[in-house]
Amino acid sequence: MTRLIAPWIVRCCAAGVVALVAPGAAHALFKVVAPDGSVTYTDRPPSSDQGRVQAVSRDTGRATDPQLPYALRQVASRFPVVLYTAAQCAQACNLGRAHLLRRGIPYSERTALTDEEREAWTRLVGGSEAPTLMVGSQSLRGYVPAAWDEALSVAGYPANSLLPATWQPPAPVPLIAPRAAAPAAPALPAAPSLPASPDDDSGVRF
Repeated sequence: MTRLIAPWIVRCCAAGVVALVAPGAAHALFKVVAPDGSVTYTDRPPSSDQGRVQAVSRDTGRATDPQLPYALRQVASRFPVVLYTAAQCAQACNLGRAHLLRRGIPYSERTALTDEEREAWTRLVGGSEAPTLMVGSQSLRGYVPAAWDEALSVAGYPANSLLPATWQPPAPVPLIAPRAAAPAAPALPAAPSLPASPDDDSGVRF
């Protein structure tokens, strides 16, 4: 694991396991985003002309990945897994990614690359070690395979992979969402050209 406080030091440590807290229950199975941007939830299959349709968990109302088997979608919706990485923890972070794939855990990844993101690391993940694994609201700092497996099992993830062979983790996203660029100022209109004076020899005449 890599500590994100300069100087960068790679070391291993055990992370404490905190209780998993399930979010409040919901009842919808589908999220519908209408053309006007309004969002509704329903337990009846909507038609495509009602808007963009997403499958969601009955327990949490969160969107689920339709590629995943039903049982895996349910636990992933209750306790989503997020891997926090940094460029300086290449070896430990690679081990963490391989561990999750071997266990069959659908996960997303957020990575710290800039000074601003490294400064925000402790506030976001609760410590300075990398990688950090979040299982629901539980934070596991450092790559500690036994602790990771225990937390994943308590959350309800199967011991053996149920991931489809075609599943790929999404590309890492920055720890801090990039700020929207300010709109460019409109260009000033070009000044009208004036006819040259007959006695003006500063330009080229054709």
